[in-house]
Amino acid sequence: MDKILIKSATLVYPGHEKNGQTFDILLEDGVIKAYGEHDSISDDGVAVIDGSNQFLAPGFFDLNANFGEPGLETKETIRSGCAAAMAGGFTGVAIQPNTQPPLHSRSEVSTLINGAKEELVSIYPIGAISKDRSGNDLAELYDMKLAGAAAFSNGNKSIQQAGLMSRALLYCKGFDGLVMAFAEDYSISNQAPMNEGEVSTYLGIKGNPNLAEEIMIARDLALAVYHGAPIHFSTISTSGSVALIREAKQKGIRVTCDVSAHHLVLTDDLVKSFDSHYKVNPPLRTQADIEALKTGLLDGTIDAIVSQHTPQEVEYKRVEFEIAKNGIIALQTVLPLVLRAGLPLVTLIEKLAINPRKILNIPLPRLDVGEMANLVLFNPEEKWIFDAQTNKSKSGNSPFYQSELTGKVTLVINKHKQYKG
Repeated sequence: MDKILIKSATLVYPGHEKNGQTFDILLEDGVIKAYGEHDSISDDGVAVIDGSNQFLAPGFFDLNANFGEPGLETKETIRSGCAAAMAGGFTGVAIQPNTQPPLHSRSEVSTLINGAKEELVSIYPIGAISKDRSGNDLAELYDMKLAGAAAFSNGNKSIQQAGLMSRALLYCKGFDGLVMAFAEDYSISNQAPMNEGEVSTYLGIKGNPNLAEEIMIARDLALAVYHGAPIHFSTISTSGSVALIREAKQKGIRVTCDVSAHHLVLTDDLVKSFDSHYKVNPPLRTQADIEALKTGLLDGTIDAIVSQHTPQEVEYKRVEFEIAKNGIIALQTVLPLVLRAGLPLVTLIEKLAINPRKILNIPLPRLDVGEMANLVLFNPEEKWIFDAQTNKSKSGNSPFYQSELTGKVTLVINKHKQYKG
């Protein structure tokens, strides 16, 4: 990297002394050399980026993304996943263990970390709670922690055995590990393909009720209280889940949670098209659930927003809705969707950049002279088309493909590397 001067950008960094201020910032080889008022820094011999009407923030951090590697490279490789992440403004990504083999031992965790060393995006593997993600026996949790696992989850397979979840919480408590729970009671949901409600009744499709998520959250909260252990809930989707977690926080229980960006803007009404790109898990819920999720974000009940990036090959999506695989590619569409949801920019940065790092106990990027830059510059009003030319993922399963989106990342800097959008 050469010298870069970003001029007239407005900082969005809650808690920083310059939050909300507009200034110029000089970077050299990815290191912050100076910042000050507009035109206070010489621009001789440097590449100038006009930051007018743009916002500078710490690089986004995703708590829930799926890359295919190892084993499912036809869906996404480390390289293509990192390319999609940086195009979406992310400088850090926590990777779910939904791979083949799963991230269930030191070997897979180390492979993922070593494979991403040269990437702009920092990768944080999430180790599987159970061997083979089978939900029967605990995996090598402490060994994975020593190898660099940032937390532990069973990925998109919810832990059905209360005893196993209990042991995982107790064991992780001993070495300050964090359990990230995906809440779904299969005996209630029957792993149905869409939300249970008026639309599922109208379409004649079996529904996955809110209760399937909420009863599992209630169970895992009780287990966390019993052991005095922290717990994080991934991709909550219902108004009842928000209420349960809000009450738990008010009681002082050590609980955090996140929501996917698409669950803030898409409802189950869209399933009427039978477009398999709207098939996700948890399923798209109702507008009432969306309003509860937004309220939860604003009042602090929900701590973070995630992409839930889930690439799938075309043959798994271009089939009947009921047999299609769950998931959409989402790393590049998080910013436009959160802006569409109408959240304030300060809330956006808090939920996308600050809180995710706090949840995993990762140091926040520092905006000080001499520090390595970890920044994203974005224009919340710039429009762009998400298509084969702009998509950086190896897969194309998105309901927003070929659509015009508002909110574009223009510059990402991390680890002495840069990406220009």
